[in-house]
This record gives sequence, structure tokens and C-alpha cells, in this order.
Amino acid sequence: MKRCALIALLVLLGLHATDVAAQIVVVKDELVNADSLRRAWDHGPNFGAYKDNYFIFGTAIGPKPTRQNTNVKFQVSIQHKLTKSTLPWGTYLYLFYTQKVFWNILEDSMPMTDLNFNPGIGLAKPLFSKTDGRYLGKVMLVLEHESNGRDGAESRSWNRVTLGANLLLDRNIMVHAKLWAPIIDGSHNRDILRYCGVYQAGLQVMSNDRRFSASVLLTKRCRWNIFAFNTTVELKYNLFKRDNQYLFLQYYNGYGEGLLDYNKFHSQMRIGICLSPFFFSDY
Repeated sequence: MKRCALIALLVLLGLHATDVAAQIVVVKDELVNADSLRRAWDHGPNFGAYKDNYFIFGTAIGPKPTRQNTNVKFQVSIQHKLTKSTLPWGTYLYLFYTQKVFWNILEDSMPMTDLNFNPGIGLAKPLFSKTDGRYLGKVMLVLEHESNGRDGAESRSWNRVTLGANLLLDRNIMVHAKLWAPIIDGSHNRDILRYCGVYQAGLQVMSNDRRFSASVLLTKRCRWNIFAFNTTVELKYNLFKRDNQYLFLQYYNGYGEGLLDYNKFHSQMRIGICLSPFFFSDY
């Protein structure tokens, strides 16, 4: 398990020099027109970052900080475009892989307490304005699997078909949403929808110079209470103007942050470094 996590960490460091493929690029800080953008989708690098890649450290908010609730969390997220040209309906086929790790570095032997593996395959379709050719966002249909690689009572596993969209309101604001049809095959997490939800929605705002961004993500838990959300708030500040390294602050409040303890409430604040796509992030 530790070996898998260390390999993932090496990939995270290697992504620093990798251009983003399916993320739409920004040319001279302006959204490019449809023709230029399609060329970027068709001829850009096949391999690149998918979601944010980060390494952060922090503790619980509320309870007294202890060795057990103070930890490192890091995420590696990559994608690979399988098609060099468009498929029917102007779509592109991708492989996705995201790995999230919780590492209790203050405890004896520094155990990695929870590793979440999230591969997927799906279609992405860019959206363009019919009037002026501006890039408007994208729609994605993805088959995902997520599990923690354990067996017995600590095994967690589920699958889902997700339909998501990212839409640009202007060059500084993106809204996004995703809903899913679950296929729960793990015998020890039959109630996972009560904690990990049935859909999510969020907002990301970026400054004009693209050095600062703020985002909020709400995941609706499958309960009658209309306020039953898992909440993630993130702040990023670009350390180097022409690079994709960010000082990164993340606050998580709710259930389902990790698969092993998906049914336990967590309120965590962490800070560290994030390697973020040059355009808006995926969620």
C-alpha cells in the first residue's frame, strides 16, 4: 500500500512539467475561439493533469488536535486522451485516474491510513457559442470505480456513471455540477449514498491575472434534510506567475472525505502546495 502511495507521489511531482490536455488552455490570458480550441483538443498533449494535484497538511477543526486527527492528505490525478480526433457528436475518449491518500505522519511508523483508488473511462465534449465561437465549457459522461484496496470489514467499493458539466459564466467564473447513477458492489458500504451523496455542484472564481482563485463544492447527501451537504472550500495563490504551482488552503466539512471512514464526520483544515491545471479545475 505504501509503495502505491509513493509511486503516486512521484507522479504528482512529475506533473509539474506536464501540459494539460483535456483542460482547455488559455492563450494570452484570453479564451480562444472555437477553431483554435478544437486544434488544442485534437493536437495537444494526450497525457496531463485531470483534477488538482496537491500535498497538504493540517488538523481537525473543533476537537483538540491529536496525532490521530492531524495528517497529510495528497492527491494525484491524471488523464490520457485515447483518441487523436473527434468521435461522433464532437466527443473525445479519455482514461482518468485519481488517487487520494491520508497519511498520519505524526504516529509511530507513519501509517498511510486510507488510500482511495478512482479510475474511470469516459467521453468529454467541448461546448462552443454558436454566435461568436467562444468556449463555453464542457460536458463529460464517465464510468468510474472507487475503492480502497482492502478486504474484509475494511473493504470499501462502489461504481457510478457520472454526468457532469463545467460552464463558464465569464473569463473569471465557472460553475460546475455532476450527478451520478450508483452501482454499489461493496458489502460493507451499502449505505454510502447517505454519506457520499447523489450529486454535487460548485463555483470557482479566478482573478483577472489568474494568480488567485477561490472555490466551493457542495455534495448533497442522500437524506431528506435539505441542508445535508458535504462542503469543500479551497483557496489558491499562484506562487510564480508563469507556473502552475499554488499555495493551497483546503477546508472540508462533512462525511465521505475518505472511503475507509466514509460514515464518520470530519471537519479538517489543511495547507500545502497544489499543482493546478492552467485553466479552471475539474471536480
